[in-house]
Amino acid sequence: MTQPALLSLREYLAEQIQAIDHVLDEELPTESVDPASIHRAMRYSLFAGGKRIRPILAMAAARTVSDDPVGVEHAAATLELVHTYSLIHDDLPAMDNDDLRRGRPTCHKVFGDAMAILAGDALLTLSFEVLSRLRNVDAERKIRLVGELSQASGTVGGMIGGQVKDIEGERKPPSAALLESIHRAKTGALLRASVRMGAIYAGATPGELQALTEYGEHIGLAFQIIDDVLDVEESSEALGKTAGKDEAQQKITFPAVYGLQRSREMAEEERLAAHAALERFHDRAERLRQIADFVVQRKA
Repeated sequence: MTQPALLSLREYLAEQIQAIDHVLDEELPTESVDPASIHRAMRYSLFAGGKRIRPILAMAAARTVSDDPVGVEHAAATLELVHTYSLIHDDLPAMDNDDLRRGRPTCHKVFGDAMAILAGDALLTLSFEVLSRLRNVDAERKIRLVGELSQASGTVGGMIGGQVKDIEGERKPPSAALLESIHRAKTGALLRASVRMGAIYAGATPGELQALTEYGEHIGLAFQIIDDVLDVEESSEALGKTAGKDEAQQKITFPAVYGLQRSREMAEEERLAAHAALERFHDRAERLRQIADFVVQRKA
């Protein structure tokens, strides 16, 4: 019997985005549910587009470990809830003060600062409610998933801690040490957690979890390097957000420390290291390899 051809990466990503968006639509109250204003703001930002890289990484990691991780898309969707909350808050006037996100006006520009703050808070809160309702994993794995997501989002080596260092690092002399400490936490922690959460959901062995953690660390750093490069090289229209903000705010970025050429070389080194971390999985990890390639080769 002839085996069906694998979907192209573009088709695969589109299929995964559709699956995640279906879950997100199910989990979020509709705009008709009281208080309608907050649900409207949450949905506005959550369904503004986006690559859904974090939940896709979680689902791909789960399928690298298990043939059929039933319900993994519900656990994976919580990563997009947290990511979108962070974007809403990052864009606020007190933070990065941006007017454009995912190609449309930012949440606070449409709904006001107070409602944007509450929309972010509500998305973060909902992420843990969704994890608490997971049906296809035991209580121990639920607890581990909650721990992974909360730690990656928090202050010690997590997203909030990285954001604090990013703010405090503005207009300071750029250094490699500060750069790494910012981005391993601000961006890298949630990307690494994405891979780990998928692996934990699927019942990974300690060895499998360690290999996937290494992959997640490399892909997280590569993602941020390319983000910094694109902020310099691409237009606001291409990025869907205001280009050149990093330089204007004198943020510590990879191009600021290493220059554009060396930054691209570093991203390629991280891509190859991500591939190497997956060797034990052979063909089962092919989608994760493709995602690593996509992260480094993307233009927006």
